[in-house]
Amino acid sequence: MSKKNPDGTMSIVEHIQELRRRIIISLLALCVGTIVGFIWYQHSAFGIPTLAEILRGPYCALDPDKRVDLSGDGECRLLATSPFEMFMLRLKVGALVGAVFASPVWLAQIWGFITPGLLKNERRWTATVVSIAVFLFVTGATLAYFVLVYGLEFLLTIGDQAQEVALTGQQYFSFMFNLLLIFGVSFEVPLLIAALNTAGIISYDQVKDKRRYIIVILAIFAALMTPGGDPFTMLVLTCSLVALVELSLQFCRWQDKRRAKERPDWLDTEDEEATAIATPAPVPQAAPGNAAFTNYDDIL
Repeated sequence: MSKKNPDGTMSIVEHIQELRRRIIISLLALCVGTIVGFIWYQHSAFGIPTLAEILRGPYCALDPDKRVDLSGDGECRLLATSPFEMFMLRLKVGALVGAVFASPVWLAQIWGFITPGLLKNERRWTATVVSIAVFLFVTGATLAYFVLVYGLEFLLTIGDQAQEVALTGQQYFSFMFNLLLIFGVSFEVPLLIAALNTAGIISYDQVKDKRRYIIVILAIFAALMTPGGDPFTMLVLTCSLVALVELSLQFCRWQDKRRAKERPDWLDTEDEEATAIATPAPVPQAAPGNAAFTNYDDIL
């Protein structure tokens, strides 16, 4: 690798070489993470349950009479309908978990590639925004994991007098990952609102009287986006988004107040309007008997 220029500039070829190096490092980290996830799927270590047991947790938390006993011994298992389904499912789950394990590496590579073109203040703000975004996504996905059992209980009991539900691993994990993704992405909404306010696109005064419309929009969004469409999951997602949006609106109000204090009054003056000139302070008069001049006429 060539030495960097003293002024920090890079040619197009050097940028491409830098990008290639960081992509290779990220792919290697993803491969290692996928291997770890693939092994962890069926093997436990240090007292930690297997990945399959953790992911099957919401399904296995249902009452046994609401699940089909496929093994005959009462053990909670999912159904496989093709010879390669179990292997492909294990590989997909391992790759997703591997991407999470390798996230510190590939996020660091992305950060290292974009930061040379940012100012010091921009680097600080970018790091803060990325950290908040990751925290919100993980929080939403974690909430979805615990909500999943209630959604499954509702969905699997509809028509249970006439049918027995036997979920395949592909169906169950697809449903779970979709729910985790929807909750995680939805929890980024308050960050988007805060970013629009910071950019000056929206203000608190523009949205403070529209809370009822916002709640209706969020409820419609939750109804359309939840995979199963069960009322409990929709209610949890709606309430969570309403609380997060309210927090973001309070941030907008604080931000607008801070801007108003820092903004000088003369910036609000119209272009054709003269700015008021401050009245000068009066000249202090000398005390009686003092040898100093008492007014300007004494100077002349």
